[in-house]
Amino acid sequence: MVAPPAGIPPLILARLAELERALGAAIRGKPEVVRLSLVSLLARGHLLIEDVPGVGKTTLAQALARSVSCRFHRLQFTSDMLPSDVLGVTIYNAHSEAFEFKPGPIFSNFLLADEINRTTPKTQSALLEAMNESQVTIDGHSHSLPRPFMVIATQNPVEHHGTYPLPESQLDRFLMRLRIGYPDTASEREILRNTERRAPDVSTGLSGDDVVQLQDTVQQVAVEDSIVDYMLAIVERTRNHESLALGVSPRGSQALFRAVQALALLEGRDYAIPDDVKRLAVPLCAHRVVINTRTTLVQRRADAGERIIEEILSQVEVPL
Repeated sequence: MVAPPAGIPPLILARLAELERALGAAIRGKPEVVRLSLVSLLARGHLLIEDVPGVGKTTLAQALARSVSCRFHRLQFTSDMLPSDVLGVTIYNAHSEAFEFKPGPIFSNFLLADEINRTTPKTQSALLEAMNESQVTIDGHSHSLPRPFMVIATQNPVEHHGTYPLPESQLDRFLMRLRIGYPDTASEREILRNTERRAPDVSTGLSGDDVVQLQDTVQQVAVEDSIVDYMLAIVERTRNHESLALGVSPRGSQALFRAVQALALLEGRDYAIPDDVKRLAVPLCAHRVVINTRTTLVQRRADAGERIIEEILSQVEVPL
């Protein structure tokens, strides 16, 4: 194993491995989903977990948030939720004869936005500034959010009754979109055997400062020019693909760069390799592209974006 980047304590890396094992105990049989969730955390990104009911979306989000000793808040998004229910509100205090700001749930390190597509676009948009700039503006005053700050959102892609699809501007602010999928038979048997037992303890001893230190260390991972050119070639193909009306944005290419660095760090390397890009391209780019109206209905399925990114990966030359 390649030595980690200079300056990162071995104890922190050991705790990171412990964190991965703890999340693996909460979500059995899904090591790749667990690792990519940690990539989102280390890359200072936000995570969208999209899958059918009952496969562990909320369980994964809660386990990731509660694994670190930070402030955590869960919001069940509904159609009658207001932006103030998320951001907070300014009220008049009769005792002090002044207006006071009462922070909302977003002022936490981890915000679980459960079923985010069940709330109105007005409330969804309340998250845009927070997710992009780590601050919120209320009544003309900007309020910084704590570090680390991560939004973990879930949504059901099958049941669309009473839902509001996330617009492209909102989807672009999620570092990646993951699908958990059904467990294999052996993992599901283990889940059944442990149904009545206490939920696994995912506490790892990591503090918020430890996570921020790890996020800072990610920036030290070396990415050669050939790897950068490889990423840019993939992004450029999405912008010119005949089946796509909208390709990956510059924000998306920045996210891919940070995620590649984070994955390399989790793999114990201080440098990125082409396989890091190939491994991340689909979960990071597929939700950022829009299928054009000229594409047939068969091709415009929910997984069409993923198929197109895989096709692009097969066409772009991999650097040696």
